[in-house]
Amino acid sequence: MPEVLVPVARWARWVANFEASHGAAALTVDDGLRGSAPDGAHFVARLPFSLPYDGPPDPVALAGQALAPPVWGVLLVRKGGFAVARVEQGVVTGSKTGQRHVQGRTKAGGQSQQRFARRRANQARDAYEAAAEHAVRVLGDVRVVVAGGDRAAVAEVLTDRRLGSVEVVGPWFAVPDPRRGVLDQVVRDAQALVVEVENAATAPG
Repeated sequence: MPEVLVPVARWARWVANFEASHGAAALTVDDGLRGSAPDGAHFVARLPFSLPYDGPPDPVALAGQALAPPVWGVLLVRKGGFAVARVEQGVVTGSKTGQRHVQGRTKAGGQSQQRFARRRANQARDAYEAAAEHAVRVLGDVRVVVAGGDRAAVAEVLTDRRLGSVEVVGPWFAVPDPRRGVLDQVVRDAQALVVEVENAATAPG
């Protein structure tokens, strides 16, 4: 199902708009709060940070449990760029963004392509090692992290043994080059409810 991020402050209005479009929703708890409308549209709302919801079938109760961990982090990595942040009580207390040059692909063949591929792999490895160094410094003792960018790149950074206790929680953020503005937006979005919507063409966004 299509997925939208709904800030907690907008959640009550979102549910009201959904019901205005599709009718009163029957609410149940099923790995989140599920709302089923008479016209067949439905949604499943889950808590941020992959937290389980075991409360009553009530939108207000769900919103009340949408609490961020006291300390958490963000790790965004793509080839040639990274962004990392430490968040305490909702405030970014440390962050770093950076870029490293990684050559694009080439159409050359033979030995030239092999040399190019080795150079490109070395540049990517250096970029991931730099990202890991900054992640270790900024995150410190952080254990819960939301991540995004390129999955393989994030996985490569997390192979650093000093980051071995980091747990990546959802949702995944498929962001472009992770610059400061992108990092700030992910910090905000990571605290939103994760809502999957069936019939997204008419459901509120």
